[in-house]
Amino acid sequence: MKSGPIICRRRFLKSTAYLAGSIHFVNFNNYKVFAESATKYSMRAIDLINESLVIDMLSLLDLSKILATPKGENAYKFSREELINIKASGIDVFHPAIGIGGNTAHIAALNFMASLNGLVAEHSDLVVRIDSLQDIEKAQREGKLGVVLGVQNADHFRAVEDVKQFYYIGQRITQLTYNTQNRIGSGCTDRGDGGISDFGYQIIKAMNKVGMAIDVSHCGDNTTLDAFQLSKMPVLITHSNCRALVPTNPRSKTDEVIKKMAANGGVMGITAIRNFVTAEEPTTIENYVDHIDHIVKLVGIDHVGIGTDADLNGYDDLPPKIYKNFKVGYKSSYSFREKMDIEGLDHPKKMFDLADALIRRGYSNENIRAILGENFKRALNQIWK
Repeated sequence: MKSGPIICRRRFLKSTAYLAGSIHFVNFNNYKVFAESATKYSMRAIDLINESLVIDMLSLLDLSKILATPKGENAYKFSREELINIKASGIDVFHPAIGIGGNTAHIAALNFMASLNGLVAEHSDLVVRIDSLQDIEKAQREGKLGVVLGVQNADHFRAVEDVKQFYYIGQRITQLTYNTQNRIGSGCTDRGDGGISDFGYQIIKAMNKVGMAIDVSHCGDNTTLDAFQLSKMPVLITHSNCRALVPTNPRSKTDEVIKKMAANGGVMGITAIRNFVTAEEPTTIENYVDHIDHIVKLVGIDHVGIGTDADLNGYDDLPPKIYKNFKVGYKSSYSFREKMDIEGLDHPKKMFDLADALIRRGYSNENIRAILGENFKRALNQIWK
């Protein structure tokens, strides 16, 4: 372990529990680990999170900063304390991609990349930019916070040559479309879906060539299926859900898509947004695990992961005005409910809750580690060359 302000999570959790006097709170082999929370976790879940690689393939570092920061100012300015608290969540690697589109997408994407690169440069002893498998391993080994640079759209690619430019400044993943039509293909909320365009095909080839991951989470069905057919590398669904369980949600993926994704070598991360997880209430963490179960039964354990589509605190604690404005920015087909978060997945220690939920469902330690991060690690290593 590298010396410095970041300490071993396992040692941190155990010392925190000891200082709180809570290691002695044993209830059917459950332990209260965090002084600020009364929630108890099994020692097996604690060990799994402490010892496993945990990747959230769509997780914002701090949504309130992003939504509340005035235009033109840096929403990715974090203090050391804030970064240490983020790392204490148990998540090793974040993919904090945002949706960027329209006529100003190119410059907006450059500014976004510059902000994240600035964060890494300012806190290089705490944060590492993830460009390769070696960087993932470095983040885990040194206890650093790993950040994958990505965008939830491809509008910033004005020409095929832009793919290489953004790769050189650190971008390692891009979503082809964000809900609506662009020059590459159709979004999941479009009335029609014409699939991947000729320009889109050239972008896919350029992404394959440099080793940039393709994401189809917000793409329409035909555009998604085209991406699997056209790409020579695995195509990812970083954050979505299963349409077999939520038939009316436009952001969900059909069984046909999931099978093509697996055949292509990809991985699908499951989101933790309430109306994406169930068609009606109640919605619990067990319903979230139902989506993991569905993919495992359909295509096997190697093709499912985590992509919560939220920051560590979720959406429901946002200031009311920001919360309301956020929701109205999406088409009515999203059908957001009054609450967006799922209890147990709406706080910074949610990965511990998820580990216990997977244990209750009967998954082995090896399979839980695959879900928590090893599956995405394998796919990203293949794509990134």
